[in-house]
Order: sequence, then structure tokens, then C-alpha cells
Amino acid sequence: MSAYVIFDVEIRDMAKYQEFMAGVKPALEAAGARYLARGGAHKVYEGEWEPRRIVLLEFPCVAAWEQFYNGPVYQGLKEIRDACSSARLVSVEGL
Repeated sequence: MSAYVIFDVEIRDMAKYQEFMAGVKPALEAAGARYLARGGAHKVYEGEWEPRRIVLLEFPCVAAWEQFYNGPVYQGLKEIRDACSSARLVSVEGL
């Protein structure tokens, strides 16, 4: 069953964030993930949520997502991401 990961990212330093992106794209591909949405226009229809930049990823399964997220490659890249942005994220299993 696929897993979908939704990031809501606030970028504080775009140049540094680009460094993160250069490393994370190939790491995601190696993990079997793909982007479904990345920073496109969005509109809130209900509630108080004010997302900044939305990123939607698809992984083959929750285990693949968790292995990627907790693995040394992403954890190293996450240090870069955390230095230049803040994020909220959630994963959900698909149908």
C-alpha cells in the first residue's frame, strides 16, 4: 500500500534550501519515492490552516518512507533543511 507524505515548509534561506533540494531529489528517487506536488499554488477552503509551501510525496509503502526518513542519508540532509526552514509533516497510507 502506498504511503503519502505531506510537508508544509516555511523557507527562511532559499539558497541554503536549494542545497538541501540538490541532495534530497536523488535520495528520494533511490528510495522509490516520487513528487506529486512541490510548491505549487494552493488554496485553503476550510479551517485555520495557513500552509506555506506544500510538498506531496508518494512512497511505495510506510516502511519505505520510515526507512528513508530515519536513514543516515536523509538525516544528514535534514540537518541542512532544519538550518534554513521549518516544516510540519505527516504520512498517510493510501488505498
